[in-house]
Amino acid sequence: MTHRERLQKALAHEEADHIPLDLNGTGSTGICGRAYQCLRQYLGLPERPLKIWHVMQQLADVDEDFLSYLKVDTRHIVPNAPTGWNLEITERDGSWYYTDEWGIGWRMPIVSGHYYDMYSNPLRDAETIQDVERHNWPNPTDPARFAGLAEKAKQLYEQTGAAITFGPMCAGIFDMAAWLCGYEKCMMDIACNIKLVQAIMENVTDIKCKYWETTLPIIGSRVDMVMECDDLGGQYGPLFNTNIYEQYIKPLHKRLLGTIRKHTDAAIYFHSCGSIYDFLPGFIECGVQVLNPVQVSAAKMDTKVLKKEFGKDIVFWGGGCETQTILWRGTVQEVRDEVKRRIDDLAPGGGFVFAQVHNIQDGVPPENLMAMWETWSEYGKY
Repeated sequence: MTHRERLQKALAHEEADHIPLDLNGTGSTGICGRAYQCLRQYLGLPERPLKIWHVMQQLADVDEDFLSYLKVDTRHIVPNAPTGWNLEITERDGSWYYTDEWGIGWRMPIVSGHYYDMYSNPLRDAETIQDVERHNWPNPTDPARFAGLAEKAKQLYEQTGAAITFGPMCAGIFDMAAWLCGYEKCMMDIACNIKLVQAIMENVTDIKCKYWETTLPIIGSRVDMVMECDDLGGQYGPLFNTNIYEQYIKPLHKRLLGTIRKHTDAAIYFHSCGSIYDFLPGFIECGVQVLNPVQVSAAKMDTKVLKKEFGKDIVFWGGGCETQTILWRGTVQEVRDEVKRRIDDLAPGGGFVFAQVHNIQDGVPPENLMAMWETWSEYGKY
């Protein structure tokens, strides 16, 4: 069975020969640079220059020999930078800085930094819809974004036999509103000036829909899964009540995912961190087929319950090993026990793609990473 066939079985809620494995197939199933270099060395793989594909999260652009060694079933392609914007990283005051195409400022400490944090939000002073409309919004149909993507998809399709994933041009609809305004202002505006937040989210939705309408015909049928996202949960519950979601965000999710469905038969993957149990019926109604990251440490995110209640409708992509404590600080045996538990909960009947809950951070012991992989390899057979 090829990598692609194995993943397609999982997406169809069928059992393959083995649970498919993802590493580096998405922006939330990757591995940070230093952790990647450390693991390569631990495995005795030859030294390679470190390349970063996701600057903000500092995710390593994982080499093919590593993916082949671990029998990873996925490969990803991502859009290019648009015309008129280039990543320019500057140094000052002990930090690295850059500004993205949306006008959001990011910085990372040079000495002790692991990833970039927001420090500047272009709509932090916006009070009216006119302020929103005056923002310099990105052009989602810029041809530079899509140059060479069809050729890359064809190459991966033919040379690796892997399932191919393709990502969005930005974070989620609510995410972008919070990033453009800053989280504190955004949450206050949801309570006191919801029309402003709604105007930002509608602009973001328009941009996202135009992006997908342009890119999906270009990349064609070789892509198996396309990704969208919106982080709506915290550690202990949703970031806001379901009424807010139903009235203001769900209609935009439905429009966005409906647009994607019109232009591709690929599975629709949706990343939403935290405790998002209460939103899952709405996600399913909007067209979500695949859920990530399955943050098992958050409230109401028990994998046994999730599989029982939503396993017929949703493929769980992630949840294979808890990353906040166990993968990072647990013993090798605790990692093995955790992976066995999640496989027992999520694997029966298919509909499960194995990945740790979120990106592997710098400092995670390579012994724990290999314990996770070895347990998947041993117990992931159907």
